[in-house]
Amino acid sequence: MEQNNYNGALQKPIGSGFNKASTTTDVIQGIDLTGKTAIVTGGDGGLGLEITKTLTSAGATVIVPARDTEKAKKNLQGIFNVEVQTLNLTNPDSIDAFAENFLASGRPLHMLINNAGIMWTPLQRDQRGYEGQFSTNHLGHFHLTAKLWDALKKANGARVVNVSSSGHHFSPVLFEDVNYNVRKYDKFEAYGQAKTANVLFAVELDKRAQQFGVRAYSLHPGLILETNLSRYLTFEDFVAIGALHPDGTPNIEAEAEMKKIQKTKEQGAATTVWAATSPKLQNIGGVYLENVEIADYNPDFYDSEAGRKSPAGIAGVAPFAVEDQATQRLWTISEELTGVKFDI
Repeated sequence: MEQNNYNGALQKPIGSGFNKASTTTDVIQGIDLTGKTAIVTGGDGGLGLEITKTLTSAGATVIVPARDTEKAKKNLQGIFNVEVQTLNLTNPDSIDAFAENFLASGRPLHMLINNAGIMWTPLQRDQRGYEGQFSTNHLGHFHLTAKLWDALKKANGARVVNVSSSGHHFSPVLFEDVNYNVRKYDKFEAYGQAKTANVLFAVELDKRAQQFGVRAYSLHPGLILETNLSRYLTFEDFVAIGALHPDGTPNIEAEAEMKKIQKTKEQGAATTVWAATSPKLQNIGGVYLENVEIADYNPDFYDSEAGRKSPAGIAGVAPFAVEDQATQRLWTISEELTGVKFDI
């Protein structure tokens, strides 16, 4: 029987047995991935490196696509069962070449982890003129997933995991001008739009793909300060998000709140590994996860004053990120912008 997570229909915790402090070591315990193949974009650094280490430790072969293959090989040195290949998520020809190379190997793809991403960047555009955060975080992964579809089907039980963020609360996908051709660019809003797209894509992909044994998930990894994703922030940005006062002194209250929710890389990568491997998710998909569990869905809280107070810190999934018409509209516009027909 077909399921879907339209409008948060499946957004209910299932008792995973884990929590926000759980690590990758905790969630992979007892999982045997011998003979399984995974692709982890961004798998050579930050959370992606932890994901790669964990999956290979359980027996999987992990392909790590990277723009800088020499750097990736250096970062992955000493890890067995890893292959490094060239991929630029903002370059359609590069995506096609990577996918064609994988398909030519004849291997099934059991796990596709769309982890790579950029955050809060100044306005950048790819070679097609598309806004950089939307291009990298969503369109590149949509294109890649579509091109790898035959390998995913071949696995007879595959999972696609989109690493989103609680930052998706900053913005829905604004379909009338996704690439900021008209509206004024806002790096936080653009990031939110791209991360909302990650959630919408997982909802719609799972609905369409489950008949072929392919399930999809999106997730918020948590606040991990060990990564370098916020390197583009200016002093004014730190003031705007409340980390600093206008006079440059630290916001002690904000620091205290951040410490309460801060995670290590091993904790931050745990939800992704759980999404890719947990038997408890075998019969459910299209859901948004956080803290190694299916997240709560509370539209009333989101619409409340409390829900609007601190968008980056809101738990759960925003109503606009699971809205049924938005999931279908995103699929259509993604096909149009990439020029790739993802016909399941």
